[in-house]
Amino acid sequence: MGHLSEDMTKETVASTAWRPQREQLLIEYINTCERFQKAYRKHGNKYGLLQHTEEPKHQWETINMNWATGLVPGGKQNFNAFLIIVDRFRESVRSLPSHKEHTAMDTALIFWNNLISTCGVPKIIISDRDPKFTSELWTNLYDMLGTKPAFSTAYHPQTDGLAENTIQTMEGIIRKFCEYVLVSTLNLNNLKGTKKIKHSFLGPFTIIKLIGENSVEVKLTGEFSRKHPVFPVCLVKPYFQEEEDMFPSRKKNPTPPETVEVEDTPGPVKKILKFRKMRLNGKGQRQYLVRFKNQTADTDRLLAEDAILDGDLHLRRFRACQAESMLKK
Repeated sequence: MGHLSEDMTKETVASTAWRPQREQLLIEYINTCERFQKAYRKHGNKYGLLQHTEEPKHQWETINMNWATGLVPGGKQNFNAFLIIVDRFRESVRSLPSHKEHTAMDTALIFWNNLISTCGVPKIIISDRDPKFTSELWTNLYDMLGTKPAFSTAYHPQTDGLAENTIQTMEGIIRKFCEYVLVSTLNLNNLKGTKKIKHSFLGPFTIIKLIGENSVEVKLTGEFSRKHPVFPVCLVKPYFQEEEDMFPSRKKNPTPPETVEVEDTPGPVKKILKFRKMRLNGKGQRQYLVRFKNQTADTDRLLAEDAILDGDLHLRRFRACQAESMLKK
């Protein structure tokens, strides 16, 4: 029996059949339908409680940081990104010109020279889980400054509505300004085809524990096991399993398992061997040939800088070796 929503199914069945406890049985049938649970999007109020961000008492005490990228290069240094910093006390904004290719060290220098030196040390920094902000270098910087990092939950970056809206507005202004100066055709070559229709939900998975009030840790299995296991509760919903032989006419053929693209790397990085420069969408980029721990040269792989685990550490070692080799020559 195929069916849509609960109300539409009730209406269809009411015109053709009747039996005692018909509505209760229909609800049970729909709720335990595995295909329906995976394909039907959840509507209405989301699970979880709103968590209020602590109100700052002084200027630049609590800030939000994010990136505006994908901009037309401009200026003498061909800046193609902005580090946008929002002060939650006065809602003032600073847009610091940068490059998308900047490392965690480059970002830290921009942050230090343009904010800390003029506005002081913030008490709380709210940001997404950008690899630059979660790197070992930035972790040490937080400790040194006595600053508390507040990262958004994985898969749910809506950390602070005020700051997110400000950043979106700034991005719109910057991009609009660039449109008046130069018209970029890069995006015309980057249009992707429509993705294959997939289920809205995956699973079922077992909840291991509640983290805080609005997140859960889930036991991911199979090819999902390498994904981050913590999700906000607004992205999960209960799974209803039907009792055995309750609906014998229902097809029991299991739906084929969903697949996700997972970066299949052989393990942690041992060292960077060399790099190459290449042009992608008209922009110069670097790729690094990486050797993995306990692996042979057969598993060496070219990776972008932001795809290298503990990239800052390995890049520092690689550049130091390069400098030493040049001195010997």
